[in-house]
Amino acid sequence: MRSGDKPVKEMKKEIKMTVSPICAKEGKKYAFVAFADGSRTAEGKIPDCKILSNVGFSKSEVEQLEAYMRSELEELKKLAAGIRLIDALQK
Repeated sequence: MRSGDKPVKEMKKEIKMTVSPICAKEGKKYAFVAFADGSRTAEGKIPDCKILSNVGFSKSEVEQLEAYMRSELEELKKLAAGIRLIDALQK
């Protein structure tokens, strides 16, 4: 996974974001977006812009993370498309 170019700043403090390479299943493309803030973590999926797993973020914060993914969807897609799987595995 690769760190995103834009930190998530809607919340009280900066949250680290990582984006996976593009995956494909049954002809549908998607990528995962992970958010971390100390011991709190959440993972979402684009283009659905839904949080799939959450440890420690409040319901309101999860809604903010989903809103962030929706508002930055095109940028997140570009980040995912720019990651070559072989490069990600070598890190």
